[in-house]
Amino acid sequence: MAQKGIEVEIIDLRTIYPWDKDLVLDSVRRTGRLLIVHEDIRTCGIGGEIAATAADEAFEYLDAPIKRVTPPEVPTLPFAPVMEHYFMPSVDRIAAEMEQLAAY
Repeated sequence: MAQKGIEVEIIDLRTIYPWDKDLVLDSVRRTGRLLIVHEDIRTCGIGGEIAATAADEAFEYLDAPIKRVTPPEVPTLPFAPVMEHYFMPSVDRIAAEMEQLAAY
């Protein structure tokens, strides 16, 4: 993203419970944006909890909507490598969302 003039701050949470809420909220306050990427489906995933917390506790710092990149909503995880590639969040999908957030 640097070649496009977009700086990003990446947080890799070590655990999802407890998760480092202060670190995430500090990042939102600094950057004004939040893109959540995780390998679980969107519904009932940890990303929803992170998004809700950011909206509750750092809303006034947000300059763009909170976005999430997740796999598609399917009942079971695919086992075939070609389907797994389709299922998982890709670099291209993440980059596209980053560009949209940066342009907002």
